[in-house]
Amino acid sequence: MSRSSDLARPSDHIESDDAGEPVGGPKLGFVGSLRFFWRQLTSMRTALFLLLLLAIAAVPGSLVPQRSSDPNGVVQYRVDHPDLYPIVDALQGFDVYTSVWFSSIYLLLFVSLIGCVLPRTKHHWQALRAKPPRTPARLTRLDDVQVRSLADDPATALDRAEQLLRRRRYRTERYGASISAERGYLRETGNLVFHASLVGILLAVALGGSFGYSGQKIVVEGEPFVNYVAGYDSFTRGRLVSDVALDPYRITLDSLDVVYETENEHAVGQALDYTANVTVQQPGESGTATSTIKVNEPLRVDGTTVYLLGNGYAPRITVRNADGDVAFSGAVPFLPQDTNLTSIGVVKVPDGLPEQLGMIGFFYPTVGQLDTGALTSAYPDLTDPVLQLNVYEGDLGLDEGVPVSVYTLETDDLTQIAGRGTDVPAVDLAPGQTADLPDGLGSVTFDGVSRYASLEIHHDPSQGWVLLFAILVLAGLLTSLFVPRRRMWVKVLTEGDGRLRVEYAGLARGDDPGLSAAVAELAEEHAGADPALSRTT
Repeated sequence: MSRSSDLARPSDHIESDDAGEPVGGPKLGFVGSLRFFWRQLTSMRTALFLLLLLAIAAVPGSLVPQRSSDPNGVVQYRVDHPDLYPIVDALQGFDVYTSVWFSSIYLLLFVSLIGCVLPRTKHHWQALRAKPPRTPARLTRLDDVQVRSLADDPATALDRAEQLLRRRRYRTERYGASISAERGYLRETGNLVFHASLVGILLAVALGGSFGYSGQKIVVEGEPFVNYVAGYDSFTRGRLVSDVALDPYRITLDSLDVVYETENEHAVGQALDYTANVTVQQPGESGTATSTIKVNEPLRVDGTTVYLLGNGYAPRITVRNADGDVAFSGAVPFLPQDTNLTSIGVVKVPDGLPEQLGMIGFFYPTVGQLDTGALTSAYPDLTDPVLQLNVYEGDLGLDEGVPVSVYTLETDDLTQIAGRGTDVPAVDLAPGQTADLPDGLGSVTFDGVSRYASLEIHHDPSQGWVLLFAILVLAGLLTSLFVPRRRMWVKVLTEGDGRLRVEYAGLARGDDPGLSAAVAELAEEHAGADPALSRTT
């Protein structure tokens, strides 16, 4: 063996073995490496790091639209950022919370917390059943010590001390002429509840994501909505939600009432209240029930929560061909563009006319005019409604089997036959009016206006569990922060003159600013019960 000649190292330090190979630690091997990895993964340091990493990984989900909550936003992002979209999509940026990298962090955190909690729970359970530790031989070496002299017999002094300690919720054990007491295990219990509840939240969120679903639906006044997959405008389901898992209740929008500000001249037209009056029919029941939905007052039915997200106008339009036959009739939801509800919508007539017909409509609830001559809406309520239509003919692209948004009109394969940029002016209609379409295609009638409500239906079976675990997290954290862990000892010694020397000492696990006062209070109360009290030091 080669020993070191470095003066900075001890003389018996071995540099290498007899073969001249450097001396190192033992090789872990495969099993040892797995054990080392498991210990690192289940350490509290790793759990905290993964929790921080999970919070950071969730940030991209708030920066770009998510398919699960805003599918239309993803489509718009593709239009606005055609070069960046493929990169973000390849990185699963539009599906952050179900992405491989987010799920990996989530599962590692889940395993790490379980690995932390289970061994500590076992150790804590054993500690709860164990006796308080034996009294140290020399209590005066501890930092927090009180000494009193009593004229009493040892048994009485010990009995009185034990009663005082138990009154303070200490567990006690006698060891000869001394009492060992401890309390504060609730601190560790709170700590374990905190971490176990974090696991519960992770598990509940995972189950909610698997069995929950959400969808959006625009419902026009007088029309029903049935809760089944095909009935939604957009629908996002958990991995374990089947097509028949939804409870097919029916919601009919009877009316949508909106109250606008009319007295404050600085806020005229501002919406003060939205109320959707609905009729609900449960599956298998012949009767119905009426209810209301407000912005902050959702409707709860059959385990789902129905939210009122928005509203707008749906002009009722009828298109007839040259023979007077109806080619299209119905209420078309228009999307609001400003606070006065200037709205844009698309009407598509694929059949019944010589050519497929598309119309881009502009709806003005209270028509006004800008300095440029363009029409606008001056007030959001239906005071003087006007519908203006730009008309196109050609291929609407509906026969190719590719899903097409009902709110957009691709004009690449269409020819504009009326509206700005043509020799024929746009079709302007008031409610009840009919106008002829260009080229003798037929006519279009503005039958009237209905309101619509944009509803979001959300089903999350984990909401109650998440709330429960969140409360437990808070309770466990507060308990672990404010409950002190203490050990107290009382030792009775008989001096030569027959008097008793009583030593009181305390020891805290961690910081405990109140320990000294607790030891002094115990000493004062215990010694104060003896009329022959005299203080020594």
